[in-house]
Amino acid sequence: WGLHADPDGAEARAKAQRDGRRFHLSRGFGGAWFAEGVFDAIDGNLVAAELARIDTELFTADWAEAKARVGDEVRIGDLSRTPAQRRSDAVTEMATRSASLRAGARRPEALFCVLVGYETFAGMICELDDGTVVSPSSLRPWLDAAWVERVVFDGPSRVTDVGVSRRLFSGATRRAIEVRDRECFHPYCDTPAVDCDIDHVQPWANGGPTTQANGQVACGFHNRARQRSP
Repeated sequence: WGLHADPDGAEARAKAQRDGRRFHLSRGFGGAWFAEGVFDAIDGNLVAAELARIDTELFTADWAEAKARVGDEVRIGDLSRTPAQRRSDAVTEMATRSASLRAGARRPEALFCVLVGYETFAGMICELDDGTVVSPSSLRPWLDAAWVERVVFDGPSRVTDVGVSRRLFSGATRRAIEVRDRECFHPYCDTPAVDCDIDHVQPWANGGPTTQANGQVACGFHNRARQRSP
């Protein structure tokens, strides 16, 4: 709405957000370090995605260790680290991997998803795939290095279903459903697609195909709850 009603103001607010970025890391008494920062919408999305990726790696390792120690009845409380401790370790791991990057190595390309619509068809759309609205000018610094992924639905270029005979959604089929649904299917859940499973609407066991039309985004909780429903 803001982009429609006050496009100049939206651009000004986006610039102010970008200009206001900051990060402080300082040592306190006793040797502990304290961090505080503000990122704009796109930089924050990039940092959060990488942090989540490493956090998932560490969680998988913690779960395997706890399962080996406790057995199949392992629970979250059996893990050796709390979520906050694991995120702290993930930040340290990010720094370690950065320091380990050899000179001259290929720099990873930034990956974030933006939905952009044609005003003549559906009105202005310019937002990240998690629903965060960004201004067009916020994308400009990324255009010289960006890869464009075109996903068109209900038209001649509709994404082709793949892997019909496979049980798990992957590749182009999974990507198409993520972009289409964007968050968990449950009406009161806004878990973004990147943190969700892709499940069959008509269950695989009942002959449901692994296609876009029969796929939906489901967070872990609501996916399990749906499977338990009679």
